[in-house]
Amino acid sequence: MALQAPTLSTQALSTQPLPSYTSSTADKPLLGMTIGDKFDQIAAQYPDNDALIVLHQNIHWSYRELHEEVNRCARALLAIGVQRGDRVGMWAPNCAEWTLTQFATAKIGAILVNINPAYRTHELEYALNQSGARFLVCADKFKSSDYRSMLYELAPELQTSTEGQLKSQKLPKLECVINLSAEKHSGMWRWSDLMQEASRVSQTDVNDLQATLQFDDPINIQYTSGTTGFPKGATLSHHNILNNGFFVAESMGFTSQDRLVIPVPLYHCFGMVMGNLGCMTHGAAIIYPDEGFDPGKVLKAVHEQKATALYGVPTMFIAELDHPDFAATDLSTLRTGIMAGSICPAEIMKQVISKMNMKGVQIAYGMTETSPVSTQTGADDSIEKRVSTVGRTQPHLETKIVDPGNGGILPRGEIGELCTRGYSVMLKYWNNEQATLDAIDNAGWMHTGDLATMDDEGYVQIVGRIKDMVIRGGENVYPKEIEEFLYTHPAISDVQVTGVPDKKYGEELVAWVKLNSTADEITGEDLREFCKGKITHFKIPRYFKFVDEFPMTVTGKIQKFKMREISIQELGLGQESSS
Repeated sequence: MALQAPTLSTQALSTQPLPSYTSSTADKPLLGMTIGDKFDQIAAQYPDNDALIVLHQNIHWSYRELHEEVNRCARALLAIGVQRGDRVGMWAPNCAEWTLTQFATAKIGAILVNINPAYRTHELEYALNQSGARFLVCADKFKSSDYRSMLYELAPELQTSTEGQLKSQKLPKLECVINLSAEKHSGMWRWSDLMQEASRVSQTDVNDLQATLQFDDPINIQYTSGTTGFPKGATLSHHNILNNGFFVAESMGFTSQDRLVIPVPLYHCFGMVMGNLGCMTHGAAIIYPDEGFDPGKVLKAVHEQKATALYGVPTMFIAELDHPDFAATDLSTLRTGIMAGSICPAEIMKQVISKMNMKGVQIAYGMTETSPVSTQTGADDSIEKRVSTVGRTQPHLETKIVDPGNGGILPRGEIGELCTRGYSVMLKYWNNEQATLDAIDNAGWMHTGDLATMDDEGYVQIVGRIKDMVIRGGENVYPKEIEEFLYTHPAISDVQVTGVPDKKYGEELVAWVKLNSTADEITGEDLREFCKGKITHFKIPRYFKFVDEFPMTVTGKIQKFKMREISIQELGLGQESSS
């Protein structure tokens, strides 16, 4: 289903400039049901369709089989004492158990707490205690993370406790740890132990409990990345995420015949909402190529599973395009997908369309607090709109762009803060009333912190973050504009621009540059010369740093605050530094 044209205000008929406001309708209503009820419906409708394919676990389940496993998991969770409203943490990379836990907790009204697989002890302690999680499902190890050792460090009492009866000083709410390893570890249940408990509870008990749930109940807590201060737990309902997953997939024209490769982490909305719920609501196949992102395995999964769609953040698509196996990979079955998570470079988008056969690829924009997608390009949008904007307002939502100073709606074309309102806005930040009040105003608008413009057709362009905007000598400089220009240099594979303090101008620009594998030796002076006469002098970065990678979150979002910190340190700059 293509996105409907946003409904314009009657001001469009006057001579006054259009306000930066749109609302969007759809030919399909919102789903007024819980995740569990929709899952039951789909499993009955498409029992023999491929549902979940996990290549690194050699799992290939139909919707009938996935439904049976989810119900078994739901019975097991009830058997070990999980109650409606209890928080169940999930700390693991992509795997079948992640998805089973997601759907099983939804069926019994427990609140799934997504824990970043990259978290270490300090962050884990905070997330478990802040959410009040009684139960934790965790991997044993992943990459450089030894989850079991970290848990024993935080809760040494696990070593001598009976399974399910943890009493920990540092983690006072946590009672039960379920480890995904096949090996038995002190104080922890194995996943196989958990699933054996299912025989103690009847399916009628699950069904009866499921029937009492309301679609506005909280079902998920997702911690924001916490670039400043502690992470905040965005609390999302069935209604929030079920509908967002559904309408994201509708925009791509998903049917029960689609097959989506998901290399993005499930702990993030991109994976569990846009991926899992987008597929489930349409009876489509969910495909995980590996625990974490591996470009070669993504390409192999697309090829072998005849995928029709692929998700990723720009850095993932860049890695796939640059992979040695790319030329030999059959991508002919691909038709669509989503690039999201960070601002998309226009040149990369064009390559994805031309070289990966993803002619229907779309851009989606949003944030965890909005379930996550607020705007999306449509299936029929021009390439120009798909590479230069983040689309228009999603169905059943509203968008406005306001003056960050006074909150007034700005005319079309002016830069301001993007705000969104509608079914997708989170219920609250978990146990953080002040942060909730700071983010959602009295009229129900979520303030994103992103700077954006809206054109006369309602397409939104993200200019940057309010906190990322650089003020150099009184001039507002938007890093995205400079990044897009530098991408046109044939030697540059990726580039990120941020500000650093400067005594004379207040701030100066530093560009972190990743060169492509075939590039000749390039210097900062070469790039400065490339910029001269093409962009305004104050937009030309003063500093260039050549790198092989950028500091980023596990979801592939560039952490510009870390780039800034590293640049300041390496350049010997400070608030009082001289120019």
